[in-house]
Amino acid sequence: MEPRKRYTKEFKLDAICLVLDQRLTIAEATRSLEISANMLRRWIKGNDADNNGQAFRGNGKLISDQEEIRRLKIENKQLKLERQILKEATVFFAKETK
Repeated sequence: MEPRKRYTKEFKLDAICLVLDQRLTIAEATRSLEISANMLRRWIKGNDADNNGQAFRGNGKLISDQEEIRRLKIENKQLKLERQILKEATVFFAKETK
């Protein structure tokens, strides 16, 4: 099975522009771009439903809230690990002083 192709936001917006601005039919645009018609229809629908510039924000580009959550999860994991190390060190040194 072939790996799934990924398209950039710019490619998707250019494809939508062919249909909406340059008045090509979906069939003509999909033939020239070598993509499926259903995919282009989904992109157009997603772009129409977009109300604050967040359409096609994938490909590793996270919105600020998602990025903050990701950063906090990493920090939380690190702090838990440090706390566990300190607990183990406390037990070790408590045994040494006896």
